[in-house]
Amino acid sequence: MLTVDEALNKTLSHIQPLGFEKASILNALGRVIAEDMIAPRDLPPYDNSGMDGYAVRYEDIQEASEKKPVRLEVIEDLRAGFTSDKTVQKGQTIRIMTGAPIPKGADAVVPVEETERGNGFVFILKTGFPGGYIRRAGEDVKRGDRVITKGDIIRPSEIGMLASMGRSFVSVYQRPSVAILCTGEELVDVGESLDGVKIVSSNSYTLAAQVRECGAVPIQLGIAKDRKDEIKEKVLQGLRSDVFVSSAGVSVGDYDFVRDVLKELGVEMIFWRVAMKPGKPVAFWMFDGKPAFSLPGNPVSSMVTFEQFVRPALLKMMGHRQIFRPVIEAVLKEEIRKEPGKKHFIRAMVSFENDGYFVTTTGPQGSGILRSMVKGNGLIVIPEGQEIVRAGEKVKVQLLNSSEL
Repeated sequence: MLTVDEALNKTLSHIQPLGFEKASILNALGRVIAEDMIAPRDLPPYDNSGMDGYAVRYEDIQEASEKKPVRLEVIEDLRAGFTSDKTVQKGQTIRIMTGAPIPKGADAVVPVEETERGNGFVFILKTGFPGGYIRRAGEDVKRGDRVITKGDIIRPSEIGMLASMGRSFVSVYQRPSVAILCTGEELVDVGESLDGVKIVSSNSYTLAAQVRECGAVPIQLGIAKDRKDEIKEKVLQGLRSDVFVSSAGVSVGDYDFVRDVLKELGVEMIFWRVAMKPGKPVAFWMFDGKPAFSLPGNPVSSMVTFEQFVRPALLKMMGHRQIFRPVIEAVLKEEIRKEPGKKHFIRAMVSFENDGYFVTTTGPQGSGILRSMVKGNGLIVIPEGQEIVRAGEKVKVQLLNSSEL
C-alpha cells in the first residue's frame, strides 16, 4: 500500500497544465495568466498633478509662509483630461486638478489647502518643495517593464493594471471540466423521497463545490445505482470531460463495480488504496491522457481524499504555482491516539491565541460524520508511525479556511 506522499507524487507526475484561452479581463478574475504582460507605454503617460492645487514655479514660492505669503496671478483653471497651451511665467500660476498634465514652466504643485484664493490671484502660504505633488511619467510603470508574470493569479489589482495597459482580453490557462459521479443503491437526489432507508447524495454537491472552489468547472452526472450497465453508461459519459471523479464503488464489497467498469473500459489504474485515514480505498487512473479519481463513498473520506489528491491536480492543470493548502504548526489542546501505519487527517478547529496557533479536534471522527468538517477549519496531520500526540505538543495542521484565523 502506498503512503500519502507516494500516492501524491504518482498523481502529480501524470498531471500537466491544460492549454490556454482568451478571456475578457473581468472574466479572468481568479484565473492564472498564461503570458507575460509587457507594458506598451509609460504609466502615468505624462507628468501630472497628484493634488488639487496650483501649478507653480518653485523659485517663486520658496520663501512663502503664512506670515509672508506669496501672491501669484492665476492665469487659467486646468481640469484633468485637458492640456494647457500656456506657460507659467514668473509671478504666475495655473489652478490645477488632480491628474491634469503639468503645464509648461511649472515644476511644483501647491495643495489648495496651503493657499488662500483671491479674485484673479492666490496667496501661497507654505514653501512646498521642488517637484512637490507631481506624479512623474513612468513612475508607476515604464514602457517595456514586465508588470505581470506568466503564472500569476489575476486579482483585482492585476485587472486594473491590464486595463491601464489597454488590454481588454488576456491569455489564461484553461479550466478543466470535472465530471462527478456518485454510486449507490441507497442514494437519492435532493428533494426526492427518502423512502425509509434512502439517504441524500450529499457527495454530489460537496464534490461539485470543492471543484468550483478550485476554479474548475463541475459537471454533475447524477447517481448511478449499483448495476454495472448503469455505471458503465455514466462512466463513459464522464470520461469525455477533462477529469473524471467518482464517489463510492471502489472498495471490496459485492456491489462495488466502479473499479471493474473502469478496468473493462481500458482505463489504466495507477494506484489503489493509500495508507491514510480516512480515505484508504482511494484510486487514481489515467485514460487517454486524462486523470480519473475514484474516491470513497463516506462523506468525510470523499472530502479528505479530494483535498489531498484531486485539488492539487486540478490546480496544477490550471497553471497554479501554489497547489497545496498552507500548513502551520499549532499547539494541541487534547491528547490524540491513533493506529500506526496510516497517516491520519483529523478534523480540527484552529485558533490564534497569545501570538500562537492552537488546535483541538471537532469531536467524533467517524468518516460519515460530515458535521466534523462543517465545524472544522483544518486537518491535523499525524504521520504514519506516530501513535500518541499529547496535549501541549505541536502538530502540523493543514488549513482549510485560513480566513477565519
